[in-house]
Amino acid sequence: MDLAALLRALASEKRLRVLDWLKDPEAHFRPQTDGDRVRDGVCSLFIAEKLGVSPPTAAEHLRILAQAGLVKPKRIKQWTFYKRDEKRIAEVKRVLAKAI
Repeated sequence: MDLAALLRALASEKRLRVLDWLKDPEAHFRPQTDGDRVRDGVCSLFIAEKLGVSPPTAAEHLRILAQAGLVKPKRIKQWTFYKRDEKRIAEVKRVLAKAI
């Protein structure tokens, strides 16, 4: 586990909000034309809209989360959808609990 990448990913309030929203995507994001919000993830454009940032800024936040293994990207047509990697998040919680 790359602890530095993980801590970098968790060091942003915006990224923490995204992780929180993705726990329950149906409650936090409007319906999508392509992809199921739960099964496939949420379109990066919807995430950018909710964060109040430009799509490139959201893409950078999502790239950092993906590099840390906290979210999984999935391409559908020309869009990228993101969902939490619950197995990895549970592993991270265990590692951080031991470190404290």
